[in-house]
Amino acid sequence: MIYVLYAFFRKPHADEPAAATLALTTTLSFIFGALCSGVAGIVGMYVAVRSNIRTASAARTSLNKALQIALRGGAVSGLFVVAMSLFGVGLLYTILDALHFEPTKIPLMIVGYGFGASFVALFAQLGGGIYTKAADVGADLVGKVEAGIPEDDPRNPAVIADLVGDNVGDCAGRGADLFESTAAENIGAMILGSGLALANPGLFSPAQVVGLMLFPLVARAFGLVASIIGVLVVKAREDEDPMRALNRGYLWTAVLAAAGFVGGTYWLLNPPAFPAAWWHFALCGVIGIATSIAFVYITQYYTEYRYRPVKSIAAASVTGPATNIIAGFAVALECTALPTFTISAAIIASYKLGASSGLAHAGLFGTAVATMGMLGTAAYILAMDTFGPITDNAGGIIEMSHQPEDIRKRTDRLDAVGNTTKALTKGYAIGSAALAAFLLFSAYLDEVAALGSPLAAVDISKPEVFVGGLLGAMLVFWFSALAISAVTKAAVSVIQEVRRQFQADPGILKGTSRPDYGRAVDIVTVGALKAMVAPGLLAVGMPIAVGLVFKVFFHVGAETVASFLMVGTIAGILMATLLNNGGGAWDNAKKFIETGEYGGKGSPTHKAAVVGDTVGDPFKDTAGPSLHVLIKLLSTVTLVLAPLFV
Repeated sequence: MIYVLYAFFRKPHADEPAAATLALTTTLSFIFGALCSGVAGIVGMYVAVRSNIRTASAARTSLNKALQIALRGGAVSGLFVVAMSLFGVGLLYTILDALHFEPTKIPLMIVGYGFGASFVALFAQLGGGIYTKAADVGADLVGKVEAGIPEDDPRNPAVIADLVGDNVGDCAGRGADLFESTAAENIGAMILGSGLALANPGLFSPAQVVGLMLFPLVARAFGLVASIIGVLVVKAREDEDPMRALNRGYLWTAVLAAAGFVGGTYWLLNPPAFPAAWWHFALCGVIGIATSIAFVYITQYYTEYRYRPVKSIAAASVTGPATNIIAGFAVALECTALPTFTISAAIIASYKLGASSGLAHAGLFGTAVATMGMLGTAAYILAMDTFGPITDNAGGIIEMSHQPEDIRKRTDRLDAVGNTTKALTKGYAIGSAALAAFLLFSAYLDEVAALGSPLAAVDISKPEVFVGGLLGAMLVFWFSALAISAVTKAAVSVIQEVRRQFQADPGILKGTSRPDYGRAVDIVTVGALKAMVAPGLLAVGMPIAVGLVFKVFFHVGAETVASFLMVGTIAGILMATLLNNGGGAWDNAKKFIETGEYGGKGSPTHKAAVVGDTVGDPFKDTAGPSLHVLIKLLSTVTLVLAPLFV
């Protein structure tokens, strides 16, 4: 479809490659992006399932050893994902440069790479999220609430599916998500870099033009080095909160990435005619890094049980599951405010700094540099994310191997921190998705202008354009509904299967018979594969349908799609923040009660909190993370298929 569209429907311009050439490069880069995204997810899972047994073994002797092994296991995944993104874009650029294409034209020839990455990431995140939460909900409701057995108890027929699901959703899914973020942002920033060079003719030498466009890749490489050092400095005392050690490593990473940014901007963004321009862009990068730090701490505030929001949900659980859910949903709604203020300040400040650099049309490039700054610590953030399922599975191994209670308490501490790191990764991912989507929206407007239909502004006072925005917002809610209902359907099948096994063989609960773990794994696998089709088709098909309908019947296809994209992105950011942080807060309210508060494990308060946690599971691990990918997929679909709408 992409090849046919570019070869036969797109009107080539005089300064562009031939239509067949552009069609071929876009199509091949799409396939390559899809392959790289898949490989990134598979490597994340491969490493996680080999790190959890080592973490469980280390936990028998030392909290610090277990912490370091889990984080370094996660770092393999994080570093590989970011390096793959660098490798993919760098390789495509190198090949096209060797074929003597003009450097400023290359980024638009490889936009398919970001679309391919987004396409696979959507299904990896959505399918993984449905799998993990269907298994988790089924295991928790029948095992903990009905049968009264501990979490990860080997008597639970769904326990293996639950542990496998952690890797499928959090390692493969988030790996593909952040791979796609870095790939799309690299290409978006390169497009804006080439636009900046073309808008300032004569200011940059040919070598400086190449440096300007390759700056995103150089910045990403500095971030990789900073992340490696950050991971290596993490060390915790046995009586210390492991989260403090992880935060120290993150701050080291952020400071080193900021130093790399300052050096990179001085080296590559320093035209002789405007000697002050480089420090404007350096400050844009620092704003991006500061935004990522702010997101980490805002997410911790709303999802850690040391702070008011989670404690308020735990207190509400005393009076039952209904008040737990009301309090949790209130926290979920509240937690959209601070991230919105943070993203807004970052976009405006970086735009103004870029615009004041002296270069023409540099405001958007300033925002691009801020996005690079935010993604500069992506490898360390992804290491912290993969740390979550590694420690969760290590706790399951300790429980299933009947280790002493003090060792289980040690892994429980790491598991609670893992819940927070998973939550803050989602907060970070949505922040970076928001900035990347703003970049890609600008790139879409540039592409539409290049196709001969320039949009100075998107006029929502036109009824067709307003309706396009309304449809974009609606898509977010409809997509979330399909994702959550998919978990419900698959979880019902798991619940029925677990109950059937308990009734058919009473020896399972007595510990004298072995459950049929494979049956539950089969149910969630088939359920996830079937259920992810409808929301996936909706996400890809709706922007195309909106663009074509409004082009054919109302002749405002490009502008309506711009409105659809803009409002859909805004609604998606807010909805994803609500779902991610709300679900994380419910989860850690349960963990807080399990430490002995309000009656501890097995009490009526704990059972109420388990219900709230179960409600939050598809929020934080299925619909919320899938929305990150949806936001960027909308941007890349509309960018690649823009010729259809003009």
